[in-house]
Parts: sequence; structure tokens; C-alpha cells
Amino acid sequence: MFAKDGLGIIIGSFAVFLLSMGINYFFPSTVALTMTVLLGIFAVFNLFFFRDPQREVPDNQFAVISPADGRVMEVRNVKEEHYFNSQVQRISIFLSVFNVHVNRTPIAGTVDYFSYRTGKFLAAFKAEASGENEQTVIGMVSQKGHRVLFKQIAGLIARRIICHQREGQVWEAGKRMGLIRYGSRVDVFVPLDAKVLVKKGQNVKGGESILATFPNGGDQTSIEETIVETPKTEVST
Repeated sequence: MFAKDGLGIIIGSFAVFLLSMGINYFFPSTVALTMTVLLGIFAVFNLFFFRDPQREVPDNQFAVISPADGRVMEVRNVKEEHYFNSQVQRISIFLSVFNVHVNRTPIAGTVDYFSYRTGKFLAAFKAEASGENEQTVIGMVSQKGHRVLFKQIAGLIARRIICHQREGQVWEAGKRMGLIRYGSRVDVFVPLDAKVLVKKGQNVKGGESILATFPNGGDQTSIEETIVETPKTEVST
């Protein structure tokens, strides 16, 4: 199975590869052969990059599920000023070009915060990438009042963020919500009372690995509308 958001690139790269094969067949040369081989490698790589395997989503209403495949770079307390406006725990996940890049929803709930921010294209593993790189920022609240903020962050190679979530939408946990290409980072922010279950260096799977769990009950009084305007021309729909 392949990501719907990558089908255009997959088809396009194979079309160019086949065209190159035709040119090399009718007008053989070293340059044409070299281009054909390189385009063939790129086309096959896109098949690999845009793979979209099925995942077993945990049946746990208190779980924060990983939005992406990758390696946990760090877990630390930080001040989050736009959604929580308080100290929270940040779990940073680095996605290499070899990871599945389909992103998934970390909890079941309503999107009550969405922001697209232009920025730099620093290497995604750098700490400053979380605040300075181009990114989408999504805040969600569950029916029990549990909140999660997560970011799709562009990296040195990643120049395209696709996000299908918008304010007011209700999403299931683990549902496909977007993609970043090629190579990137995802940051997940949870309250201090959430129990983080992963550590630095650990590999996680999007839609399957549990990053943290909320305490039972939640906070119903925290369900408030938090909406920001979004530059409509900057984010793929």
C-alpha cells in the first residue's frame, strides 16, 4: 500500500523513467544510459519512501500514540507558549529518509488549534529546528479534556509538509493525517502529569507505538476553543 499523497510523485517518476528508457533505446549514448539508470533508482526509491503499511492502533483512550515512525531524539521539559502556555514534556522524533513518512493522529479528539509557520530548513535533528523550521502545529483535545500538541517539522531535505487537519474537525486516534517529504521531525507535547513511556534512542512506529499515557479522568474544564488563522495558500489540502 502506498500513501495517497505520494501517488503523483510515484507515477511521475516512473513516467519520466520510461521516457528516458525510450530516448536511450532510440538514441543510445552513455549520457542517456546514465540518466535512465539514475531515474530508475529514483523511481524505485519513491516506491519505498511512500509506502504506507497498515498499523494496529492501540485501544487505549488514555494513550498518546506516535504520529510518525522514527527515532526518539530527546524527551525534555520545555515552556510551550502558543497552546498550553505552560511547562510541558516534549518528545522529539527524527524521521530519516528510510522511515515511513505517513503521519497519524496521536489521540482521538477535536482539532482546536492549527497554525502553519514559515521558517528555515535546518537539519531536523538540531534542537533549534523545533522553533525555527517551517512547520505545521496542531493542538487536539479529547472528550475527557486531555490535550496534545504536535508539530510536523520540515528538515534539511524535507521541503513539503502535507496536513489534512483543520480546526473543528474530529479525528480518530491513529488515523492518517498527513505526510512530510523527504526526511523530517515530529515533536509531541504532553502535560507534565502525563507518563512518558519512551526514551532517547528508542525507535517508534506511527499509529502503533505509545509515547505516553494520561492520568485517568482528564480535565473537562480545559476544553476551550483555541483557533488561529492559517495562510490558506501555504498548506496542502
